[in-house]
Amino acid sequence: MNYIIRNLEGVVIQVTKEYPVVLVTGPRQVGKTTMLKKLMEGTDRGYVTLDDLNERSIAKTDPELFLQLHKPPVLIDEVQYAPELFTYIKIHVDRNHEPGAFWLTGSQVFKLMQGVRESLAGRVAALSLTSLSQAEISGGGMEPFTLDIEALSARKANRKQADARGIFERIYRGSMPAIVSGANSNSQIFYSSYLTTYIERDVRELSDAIDSFKFLRFITAVAARCGQMLNVADIARDADINQTQTKNWLGILETLGIIFYLHPYSNNLLKRLVKTPKLYFYDTGLVCYLTKWSNAETLESGAMNGAILENYVVAEIMKTYLNSGKEPYLYYYRNKDAKEIDIVLEHDGVLNPIEIKKTSNPGTELIKIFDLLDKSSTPRSKGAVICMKPELGAINRDNYIVPIWMI
Repeated sequence: MNYIIRNLEGVVIQVTKEYPVVLVTGPRQVGKTTMLKKLMEGTDRGYVTLDDLNERSIAKTDPELFLQLHKPPVLIDEVQYAPELFTYIKIHVDRNHEPGAFWLTGSQVFKLMQGVRESLAGRVAALSLTSLSQAEISGGGMEPFTLDIEALSARKANRKQADARGIFERIYRGSMPAIVSGANSNSQIFYSSYLTTYIERDVRELSDAIDSFKFLRFITAVAARCGQMLNVADIARDADINQTQTKNWLGILETLGIIFYLHPYSNNLLKRLVKTPKLYFYDTGLVCYLTKWSNAETLESGAMNGAILENYVVAEIMKTYLNSGKEPYLYYYRNKDAKEIDIVLEHDGVLNPIEIKKTSNPGTELIKIFDLLDKSSTPRSKGAVICMKPELGAINRDNYIVPIWMI
């Protein structure tokens, strides 16, 4: 099994010199431990996992003893199982002030992890690792996606070019390291066991009552609505559960780093006309498995091709920010007439409107919708259509055509 270099590695090395605690969160099986163990090679850092029930028991019942047994520098895996440790880590950090003393991993998203933010505020560098980005798979660079023409041109050199069929192959296969590295050649078998072994087990940890059959129906109903505005009532109906349960389980999928949301863009001049977020999965392979597409070819011509393609592009852009340790400011915009801009990227005091289309020959009609942002108090800058065109191009001076493989 080949190790794939992760773009987050450089960020981990940097923050280890600056912060006493480095926390890497993300879903199971995306390679958090593999990456950190690789970076530990040749150092004196110890390792312990709280997946080990004996270690977990000591961490929970006698955290002080646990830290005497596992002295820093140490990597503590799956730290969410023993939130009791956080207070003692804080005491150690405040006493010793040593950068890089603790590396922690957690299979829950940092923003939603109970206890860490309060205990370790100002002492922890929190990073997110997702499944592989297409940049990592092709050995490319780690810059966040922007609509700077020079930066876009530079991406060409370290990405693998792909036509529409190639893009749908990537979407169908997914981006979990076990599949990409060749350890698991059959993605369907991998996702089947991933659901039962990891996701279900973690849901059990976070939710007392879980009926496996209902949960599978629920997550399938969620996958069928990727790239759409969240509709809790529809998901509840399809999964045959109530809306409270649906909201609870959606919260768990977000906590586990399986799904994320794009919220509608608004500012003081541009009234937020919809409050509902749009829902996406970090890994499209899981979506394809749940929605039962048999191969990339049927997916490409199927009813969900536009939604899953949009999900893929949004997730890839999101990954370019997370992989460089930066907060992504991604939104969508929708007005009262249901006219919608797929992505509004906010950075450096400007807005970049972006449309995602399956076409390989986008025309000027696609960018007319960008005018919706002209009333915003934040100025609109370059726009783009991200699509299947094989090469970087432009519709006009202010609007680029960006191939999906170049994200």
